[in-house]
Amino acid sequence: MRARESKEKNNPEEQQTQKITATEKANAPVTRAFIIASALFTIFFGIQGRFNSLGLSYQDIFGKLRLWKLIMSVFAFSSTPEMMFGLYLLYYFRVFERQIGSNKYSVFIVFSVLTSLLFEVISLALLRDPAAKLVTPGPYGLIFASYVPFFLDIPVSTRIRVFGIPFSDKSFIYLAGLQLVLSSWRRSLLPGMCGILAGSLYRLNVFYIRKAKFPDFISSFFSRFSLPSMGSPRGPSTRNVAGNRNYPAPVQYAVEPSEDSITTLVSMGFDRNSARQALVQARNDVNVATNILLEAQSH
Repeated sequence: MRARESKEKNNPEEQQTQKITATEKANAPVTRAFIIASALFTIFFGIQGRFNSLGLSYQDIFGKLRLWKLIMSVFAFSSTPEMMFGLYLLYYFRVFERQIGSNKYSVFIVFSVLTSLLFEVISLALLRDPAAKLVTPGPYGLIFASYVPFFLDIPVSTRIRVFGIPFSDKSFIYLAGLQLVLSSWRRSLLPGMCGILAGSLYRLNVFYIRKAKFPDFISSFFSRFSLPSMGSPRGPSTRNVAGNRNYPAPVQYAVEPSEDSITTLVSMGFDRNSARQALVQARNDVNVATNILLEAQSH
């Protein structure tokens, strides 16, 4: 262990690489670029009044083969309300890019988008309705594929009751997804279901897809050509509770973690001291602290 630490101290180039990687993770550059592209395409079609021309139909794929519609169906939403809910969810799910890194998350995006698009085309072929636009446009595949790890990996940190109905800190994300998937009824329900199927296949690690990742220049490219970082600023990278350098160090004004947050992590099987340190690093965010502890265990 001491030999490893000594090697790291004597290798400033490696330390700089780790620092850049940690910064890229915190900034979620791939998610940021995807959100910007989706917003620009939606606004462009909205200004031109061409929302009604979007959406996939049997005729678009098996008749005139309109490839531009296939591409637009990945990015552009068909209305402003859908764009608002969709971009919010994409922004929230940036936590997964921070967790697995931009290179692996890029693979998740490509796999989710292409697989859900394939399911949509198969659905159009089976329904064979030449007149109706059965698939609403937008990154539904990526959004609803992200609900699979959100459901399985993100813990509930707080629970409340409103008029006797139980809610948690995850409830709003589910409600936003429900609003989005029912926004155009059947036209939005179909791509939502295809996205969940794509996310499930990724989760099942078909073709060992979860081990794949793009080269390092992918995240570097998006970091260089995107807007400033999303979310709150992060401190410099340093070693965390289990020797991992992928998360920022606690800043001096970090708030002492609440007892409820510590208890939540301890109830999940984590050591109390490690849970407290992770919460300090995560600024008392239970979800981020959970990711820190889970990644620490994997090393």
